[in-house]
Amino acid sequence: MLINLSNHPSDNWSDLQIKTANELYGKVVDIDFPQIPPEADEDLIAALANDYKDICLDVISSSNDKNNAIHIMGELTFCFALVRELKKLNITCVASTTNRMLTESKGLKLSEFSFVRFRMY
Repeated sequence: MLINLSNHPSDNWSDLQIKTANELYGKVVDIDFPQIPPEADEDLIAALANDYKDICLDVISSSNDKNNAIHIMGELTFCFALVRELKKLNITCVASTTNRMLTESKGLKLSEFSFVRFRMY
């Protein structure tokens, strides 16, 4: 199972990203990424990371899969804190990599991202 902890629900993933996730990990389970206030200090980040570690462990414990991972993408300091805690427990953590295609027209920039692969933290 792949837990998707990001601001991008798996329902919105490309066919390639879903196919890759299913081949590598089986089913995908979405967990909403927390809203991280920009004013948050390191103590709040650590507390949120601990809470989400527990949430992820609960989901993993209810899985029959032996091959589990957590896809973590979002606010950088939270991701760092959570990945650090999960890796202490030997939980596989991955990020998604993309190609960025930039189109510029009349002073507006449009970025389109195309999934490439999952990369281990």
